[in-house]
Amino acid sequence: MNVPAFVYWIFGSILFLVVLIGMAPMLMRLQRQRELTGAIQQFRLRREVLEAKFVDLAMSLGKPRGLRWTICDWKPPVQFVRDRSTGLLTAFASVEIHFEAIEGGDMEDVAAVGDVRDASAVFHFQNGNWGTGGKALFNMNPETAVAKLEHQFEAIDAMVG
Repeated sequence: MNVPAFVYWIFGSILFLVVLIGMAPMLMRLQRQRELTGAIQQFRLRREVLEAKFVDLAMSLGKPRGLRWTICDWKPPVQFVRDRSTGLLTAFASVEIHFEAIEGGDMEDVAAVGDVRDASAVFHFQNGNWGTGGKALFNMNPETAVAKLEHQFEAIDAMVG
């Protein structure tokens, strides 16, 4: 029996598509892992620039009200997480923040103004780049932030120290 060549071609094409469809989840996981590895590497390389941008933006927001940011003492731990609903890659970087009261403001006579505040600075990875809106999660180091926000974020095993 002589089978026409186009039958082999059709059979081979179908087999190729079945294998490709079967491999799609694995290929997507590999792509996501490559993105994560590249993003973490980029964060390490640009951390000082990102920290400076965070401080500039955070200071301009005027929060907490009545206080002026004086020192941001960056600590090594950074915890990477992924937003459960959007998939957005986020980094929580450990920082100790010092404030002083703004003259004539509501906080001028508050004794706790001089207390050092632990916080997590928030950074997001979008369109291949890291950025920040200057948001700080006060009274939360990165580990605590992940635990308290576990309903919104899933931790990624890529803590950077």
